[in-house]
Amino acid sequence: MRILVSNDDGYQARGIRCLVEALRPFGELTIVAPKSAQSGMSMAVSMGYKPIAVKHLHELPGEDWWYLDGTPASCIKFGIDNIFWPAKPDLVVTGVNHGNNAATATLYSGTIGAAMEGAVNGIPSIGVSLDTFAEDADFSAVIDLLPGIIRKLLPVFNPRKGSFYNINFPYLPKEQIKGIIPSRVGYAHWEKEYVHYNAEFLASRGHEQSFAARAYADTKLPDEELYVMAGDFVSEPDNAPDADHILMSQGYITITPQNIYNTDFDELKRLCDII
Repeated sequence: MRILVSNDDGYQARGIRCLVEALRPFGELTIVAPKSAQSGMSMAVSMGYKPIAVKHLHELPGEDWWYLDGTPASCIKFGIDNIFWPAKPDLVVTGVNHGNNAATATLYSGTIGAAMEGAVNGIPSIGVSLDTFAEDADFSAVIDLLPGIIRKLLPVFNPRKGSFYNINFPYLPKEQIKGIIPSRVGYAHWEKEYVHYNAEFLASRGHEQSFAARAYADTKLPDEELYVMAGDFVSEPDNAPDADHILMSQGYITITPQNIYNTDFDELKRLCDII
């Protein structure tokens, strides 16, 4: 099996290296990841005839590593069009994202956007996330459990056009995870989203500067102020019990089947009846 791998935290992120470790038993891996952190890019692509820097980093037995100075979806495009062409990869897997991509976070995530790009091209695609932003996060539960999940999904992958799977791991030791459960995208939003990014903010959150934030902070000009999107996550009151963010908070690994073709068919029927 030939697998195309990407993420939105950049090629040096610990999450993508742990994902590669989990995927090694499945076949040949081609990794095309952003040169720097590209969180929140969703399916944005680098376009408008803007030159994009690409570097072939190294090739190991069963692993071919590249970076691209562009968005996660652009990384998948490059892999399909410039590395695999005229063939296609058998599977696209993205992550492991530092931070969960449950509920409405799935709308913004570059990791999920990269999986969606795989789905656009008719390739079975999976996005994987871990519910922590810690730079030194323990990914051992993902490394141990993800291969078994993939083995279950591959033979029954949804053939419906545009489908992909969004997997979220709670940040718990393997023995404390309650199980693996299918879920739906939950309803949630953020409030008071942008706050000053400074030592006071970091102390209030009880952690040091993350690798991604450090990369941005290092580019600050003297006359600029830094803000960070770190608002309050608010779960909506009308969530179903199987909402992904709720189940994950209860200690479950969630598998959310999603589709890039998101027509509201109930509303389509209503419009047809009144127009």
